[in-house]
Amino acid sequence: MSDEEEIDDDAVAAEWAAMAGGDGEDSDAADALFDESGDDDMAAAMAGTDRVLDQTEIDSLLGFDGDEDDEGTKSGIQALISSGLVAYERLPMLDIIFDRYVRMMSTSLRNFTSDNFEVSIDNMTSIRFGDYLNSIPLPAMLAVFYVEEWDNYGLITIDSNLIYSIVDALLGGRRGTAPMRIEGRPYTTIEHTLVEEMLAVMLEDLCHAFEPLSPVKFTLDRLETNPRFATIAQPTNAALLIKMRADMEDRGGRMELVLPYATIEPIRELLLQRFMGEKFGRDSIWETHLVKELFNTEVPLEVILDEQIMTLGEVLGLEVGQTLMLNTQSEAEVEMRCSGIPMMTGRVGKLGRHVAVKIDKKFDTKKGVL
Repeated sequence: MSDEEEIDDDAVAAEWAAMAGGDGEDSDAADALFDESGDDDMAAAMAGTDRVLDQTEIDSLLGFDGDEDDEGTKSGIQALISSGLVAYERLPMLDIIFDRYVRMMSTSLRNFTSDNFEVSIDNMTSIRFGDYLNSIPLPAMLAVFYVEEWDNYGLITIDSNLIYSIVDALLGGRRGTAPMRIEGRPYTTIEHTLVEEMLAVMLEDLCHAFEPLSPVKFTLDRLETNPRFATIAQPTNAALLIKMRADMEDRGGRMELVLPYATIEPIRELLLQRFMGEKFGRDSIWETHLVKELFNTEVPLEVILDEQIMTLGEVLGLEVGQTLMLNTQSEAEVEMRCSGIPMMTGRVGKLGRHVAVKIDKKFDTKKGVL
């Protein structure tokens, strides 16, 4: 049994020696295979860096999807660029103001053109002023208006479709036919004059829309056809863009109102207010309720019989049982005060078991005299 075990041990030792002898060759082969595969992976990686991106991948990286009308969320570099813009949703009162504005302007332009004029807001958004100037479709008219109270400027853009529609409506064009557009020529003096008249109506309505919040005056400064001459802010400055649509049955167009945030900065605190309810401006129901509750408020009324000046030592020397003599007679005139404010004067008397005061004069708090 021991011999078999020894033979087996020798056989096992021989097998281990053979495996050890061939292990170097196998390891060298494995290393060569690893080196070959590693070179292939490295070559593939190097080849990947030279791959050219197509236009779709470039647009996705930059955040441009090619759809100019898409107002959704932005991504890529475009999101980083626009991250500094102040969202108009942080100014809740603007929605109330411009909703009031389009309703007033619809009525005013309906009377101005004697046509069924309807104005609606497409959207409100924030944009860089330079980006907006580069996106204006030409030909168009750009009206620069001045805000006296805020000491700054704003911009109204009217596209060619609306210009020709207004001119056609004011000069008696037939309904049901699209206005004729003549491209490649500048706007005439008549067209400039008619558009200025329409802008005067629009700016007056804009004054009335802001009036309940803050009285302001918008005046037309100039009318331009080249966006470079309508620069009212730095290209990188943020601005509020309100896109509106004007329809006159089968004709109409678009107009855009641009207000740089520097322009509305003086009333920013007022625009931050959150408006509750459906009325804008004064609420007569609330005022009536407030006045009613004020008249039911209880206030203390003091009758001053006499005033004496005493030293601190005399006041500290007062004891229980002492009598203070008042320099007031039974029919003397006394003063009545409310929270230290003189209200009226009267004479002290007696009514039944009660001490009473008969009011003689009322004190005028505005003038400070009786």
